[in-house]
Amino acid sequence: MTDIRAAVAAERSELVGVLAGLGEEDWDRPTLCDGWRVRELVAHITMPFRVSGPRFVAGMLRAGGNFNRYADRQARRDAVELTPAELVGCLRQNVDHAWKPPGGGYAGALAHDVTHGLDLTVALGIDRRVPEEQMRIIFDALKPRQVKFFGVDLAGVQLRATDLAWSYGTGVPLTGTAQDLLLVLSGRSLPPNHLSGRDADRFTVGVTR
Repeated sequence: MTDIRAAVAAERSELVGVLAGLGEEDWDRPTLCDGWRVRELVAHITMPFRVSGPRFVAGMLRAGGNFNRYADRQARRDAVELTPAELVGCLRQNVDHAWKPPGGGYAGALAHDVTHGLDLTVALGIDRRVPEEQMRIIFDALKPRQVKFFGVDLAGVQLRATDLAWSYGTGVPLTGTAQDLLLVLSGRSLPPNHLSGRDADRFTVGVTR
């Protein structure tokens, strides 16, 4: 557990460094999260550190119990109300925060931060490789219900990492780095030339499916 907490803190610290190096215009660039710019994405990442339990419950009630609807509304609101400096400062102050998603544990917190960090770096073309140990923690804790949550159709496809001894599913291999395949599992479409295999186009931005 201590190792996972340390991995979460390391991931957040690296993301702080990435964000601190962005230009003002970068905060309005799109990420892999549909409809979210960098500022909405970082607002979402830092939401657990800023939103109290009662405020979260009230927001969920207004969203009809739909977490995705609530999270989108909150991210858009906070992206307007908070400056990039305030968002980065919040993340910096909470690298050791003990938040974890319901039912996901600290491995779930790591997966959350790694995935959203990749949503940003991959979209902006920032060459950042997630440490192998962090990817192993995420994949070792992966459960089918988590894949089902994102609604990814992997019928007839086997995800096979090129930089890690890891695969998921059965079928025709779809290959890529472990972190790119994590994005596939999370329902993202990647830029061209990140994936290889018969079904690569299904998970690539701008390709007619």
